[in-house]
Amino acid sequence: MLAAEHTNGMSAAPNRPQKVTISYSFPKEERLCSKKLITELFSKGSSFNLYPLRFVFIKNAQPVAAPPQVLVSVSKKYFKKAVDRNRLKRQMREAYRLSRHLLQVNNQYPLQLLAIIYIGKEKSPFNLIQKKLNLGLERSVIE
Repeated sequence: MLAAEHTNGMSAAPNRPQKVTISYSFPKEERLCSKKLITELFSKGSSFNLYPLRFVFIKNAQPVAAPPQVLVSVSKKYFKKAVDRNRLKRQMREAYRLSRHLLQVNNQYPLQLLAIIYIGKEKSPFNLIQKKLNLGLERSVIE
């Protein structure tokens, strides 16, 4: 008999804690596209600024298992070229994708809708955007 057959179905390390997996994806279901929801977010939502980002959000009455829908925006007023706007949006989405786990509290999400708007007038490096986005996500969960 092989050694694997003698385990009797027990795991090799029963006292080892379970690994918690963090999903780093940003699927289409989590992107905010509905004009009705966007209007509701900006009319009823709470907001704060962490330069160069502005956060607008609506909280759930009770935390739910579904992650919030997120809108990412860059002003055409300050960035005339689509190349510049698209690059900033790509950087903001990437920073959100890497740190969206900060929105979870006990495997529940307290936010329903979230908008992240770039309000700076100059392009910022990715590490600054990521740092401010992390601070903003933590603050939006607390408020």
